[in-house]
Amino acid sequence: MGRRSADKVQFASYDDLFGKGQGEKMEDSQIIRLPLESLHPFENHPFRVLDDDKMVETVESVKKYGVLVPGIVRKDKKGGYEIVAGHRRKRASELAGCLDMPVIVRELTDDEATIIMVDSNIQREDLLPSEKAKAYRMKMEALSHQGVKGEGYTADLIGQDAEETGRTVQRYIRLTYLLPELLDHVDKKKLLLLPAEKLSYLAREEQEWVLKVIVEQNLSLSVTQAESLKDESRAGTLTEERVMMILSPREKGREMPSITISSKKIRNYFPQEYTKEQIEAVIIELLKSWKDSHGFS
Repeated sequence: MGRRSADKVQFASYDDLFGKGQGEKMEDSQIIRLPLESLHPFENHPFRVLDDDKMVETVESVKKYGVLVPGIVRKDKKGGYEIVAGHRRKRASELAGCLDMPVIVRELTDDEATIIMVDSNIQREDLLPSEKAKAYRMKMEALSHQGVKGEGYTADLIGQDAEETGRTVQRYIRLTYLLPELLDHVDKKKLLLLPAEKLSYLAREEQEWVLKVIVEQNLSLSVTQAESLKDESRAGTLTEERVMMILSPREKGREMPSITISSKKIRNYFPQEYTKEQIEAVIIELLKSWKDSHGFS
């Protein structure tokens, strides 16, 4: 049913709005130069703009040839212009000592602008999981506002543009429900995507318990452990103690350490005529009594 509803909705594609691959649309679009100080970042822009080696290359290109591909902007409520596509070009222009840059001014709704902003960045090779997660969620919400029905179908649409499966898109979106500190663990590859997705279903306090354990004990998290946490959270049985038991490798499969007590240390506690078997029997009996008195099961 979601597919039929979506088929009735007409979307302005990225190519239509930006002009990519359509020379006649670019020719019809008015390119103007705007002062850099009048250009503002897209609200909640999820992508980093880094002064890295690639930026150095872009700056050198701008110095030699200028900005070859104009940015896309729209008028904002501050009296300036919101950058929809071109954040890195603006930064490169600043570093190159430019005062303005070429742009195309479009009349765009919030949803149209969001889709262009995501699509113009999502295939970059250096994206962090957190960037993908936030961008996919923003586009998911924008498409939903425009009439696409069904989370699975919408995720498939997003995946087609990003060259990923719809299920992978959904997994990334789930990361936006993680604590910022846990999401940072994903970015640093200390926490993998699949277990991180399962942790996203835990309540905030439960995630804080998990974070505390994995930080204090420097643990990695398996899919099986994350699934157990998710199941107990859903059942309402997850406690801080249970988190410790599930995550700590010492709680499961721990072997009893080998212990050797010399005969000299224990011989004085037994009559001289006691055999080895009799001494062992007494020790076992005493250990049983000690165990019962301490309430060990």
